[in-house]
Amino acid sequence: MLNTFQQADHPALPKASADEAARQEFAKSFKGFIQSTLLPGLTPVYQTRVARKFEKKHGRSPQDRRDIREGMVEDIYFQHYAAANRIAQELLWESVNGSVDRQLPELIETARRLSATTAARLEIPEGFQPPRYVTALDIHCMPGGYCSEVCEDDISVGALYDRGVYLYSMGYTGPNNDDMGRSVVNYIKRKMPDFAPRRILDMGCTVGHSTLPYKELFPEAEVWGIDVGGPCVRYAHARAAGMGFEVNFAQMNAEQTTFPDGYFDLVVSHILLHETSGKAMPRIFAEAHRVLAPGGWMIHADLPPFDLMDPFTQFILDNETWYNNEPFWGAMRDMDQIALAERAGFERSDVRFDTAPMAVMEFAAAAEGYSQEASEAVAEREFTAGEFAPGGGWEVLIAHKPMTRKMVA
Repeated sequence: MLNTFQQADHPALPKASADEAARQEFAKSFKGFIQSTLLPGLTPVYQTRVARKFEKKHGRSPQDRRDIREGMVEDIYFQHYAAANRIAQELLWESVNGSVDRQLPELIETARRLSATTAARLEIPEGFQPPRYVTALDIHCMPGGYCSEVCEDDISVGALYDRGVYLYSMGYTGPNNDDMGRSVVNYIKRKMPDFAPRRILDMGCTVGHSTLPYKELFPEAEVWGIDVGGPCVRYAHARAAGMGFEVNFAQMNAEQTTFPDGYFDLVVSHILLHETSGKAMPRIFAEAHRVLAPGGWMIHADLPPFDLMDPFTQFILDNETWYNNEPFWGAMRDMDQIALAERAGFERSDVRFDTAPMAVMEFAAAAEGYSQEASEAVAEREFTAGEFAPGGGWEVLIAHKPMTRKMVA
């Protein structure tokens, strides 16, 4: 049986040599060491050293994540933690990059062959321009970002992402890197057992890893994954075909798609919102509302907004903004997402936050022989700052588009 925290092979995945695999495993283990050993030390450092020093300097205790950062950045322990975290991030991408570069012609040919075996559509419009907030920097330090193309039919950054994000998550995305999609799918099965969407859209799908569970749950549905990165959707199309799924992919901006009004019954995204911008995010909500049919659902899975966390937890998460090329990470969590959904056309009473337990945590608990109730309890444990996911669950923003517009009394 495949280990929950071991990535499953598939035809499109880069194949590492023994040396490459050893470097990749070291990068993954180094991140694990930082999370399990260095990260917990930040709390006592803050409580016993930094907070007292800040209060002595300012005559008051730290009030928010900005005050906490002001004190922590001067502490040598935090500097050591932040440097190690950045080094680990760059190291994990580099450990995969060499493997991708070494076999790129072979990977491209494999992707072409796999894509030719499926009836699912792949749309790459000529002259498509990705938004600048995606191309201006290498998001989460991934070399080339999502959109860089170095040759015809390039899939290199897609292949890099598929292997790299597994290392980044230290295996917590599950064997198929699909934990977010699978977690939301499990949530839908529990909370909306009679929901049977005919068409499903995954916005910002990258390599389609979280898209495929929707096709698995709803095999008769027409499923689309869209992303602004051409190499990502090319790879996603081939990856899906290689894994036996007929899913359509297109290079398309979630702010303005080409789908007709009311085309989809379910619109989802997985860690998309924090990689957009303050101007793009309201447009994405509005576009989701436009393409949803009456009675449809919008579900965006991400980490929680800051108002659901204490200031120290906010500070820990906001390190992604400062040190990991995630410029909108913190700003997105400050935005009132329920108000954004309301302005996009959803009724406030039809919008809420909830937690979708991590599928990989439930699976691991079930493998230990826990009951269904106990498995869900393990998956819903409290958030611990700095972990890959919020404790054992993903925060989901859920909005329902009613069959008819509600009348105001």
